[in-house]
Amino acid sequence: MGMGRLLAESVPAARRLFERAGEVLGYDLAKLCFEGPAERLDSTICSQPALFVTSLAALEALRAESPQVVEECEAAAGLSLGEYTAMAFAGVMDFEDGLMLVQRRGAAMQDAADATPSGMVSILGLDRDDVQTLCDVARGDEILEIANLLCPGNIVISGTNGACERAAELAHSFGAIKALPLAVAGAFHTQIMQPAIRQLSEALADVPLRPARIPVVSNTDARPHQDPEEIRRLLIRQVLHPVLWEDSMRYLLQEGFGQFYEVGPGRVLRGLTRRIDRSVTCENVGV
Repeated sequence: MGMGRLLAESVPAARRLFERAGEVLGYDLAKLCFEGPAERLDSTICSQPALFVTSLAALEALRAESPQVVEECEAAAGLSLGEYTAMAFAGVMDFEDGLMLVQRRGAAMQDAADATPSGMVSILGLDRDDVQTLCDVARGDEILEIANLLCPGNIVISGTNGACERAAELAHSFGAIKALPLAVAGAFHTQIMQPAIRQLSEALADVPLRPARIPVVSNTDARPHQDPEEIRRLLIRQVLHPVLWEDSMRYLLQEGFGQFYEVGPGRVLRGLTRRIDRSVTCENVGV
């Protein structure tokens, strides 16, 4: 709790985002972010709008402090939900449309998770091939897939509860340093999210998307996109497919990018970037 409070108190443009979010959503998002209760804030249907708004509020803090950095930004990327923040920053969607999209996305993903008890496990210390083998062995007749390729030695798998439990038990025998179950509602970025596709497709069909003013690197294929219809298709696919974060960062590095800004709660992306390439500079614009 307390997420975004300092931003709203110190940056007028950030405060206006929280106020506008409350009008769009029909509930006091600022109060929920600043005061809780944590159980409601952590629910997928509330956490996704909260993270979207707080990340854009942090962007306003960066704009106020270093306007040239924002004006001269040449590409964007976001991890999972963060891709919607990147799209809003790149001008693909209005703030209000993006907020309603992430609310409907969160509700659809929560419904899919409720339909199939499932979860996610972070596997530390294994490469991709070994994690894939672990999934193949632990899956049985259930669902277990790689969900997030974050950085070397940090891969998240998703699946039904039984499959996740077997994978966590077997991970050490494969050489993993740790297997950490994550506090999430369900198996995101797997076929378990298939029921969410219809709702998300309908939501995206209702929203006008514009060409991105700067390339946005997609989670789904780790390549830059600016065409609105391509982006629409990729945002739908993203719910079912692994997040290729390491690949996305390596693409940007190959293109010559060396200065990054992590905008939003926490310092996770900064840490991942350092694990991918220690020579890169990544500054955090936090909460």
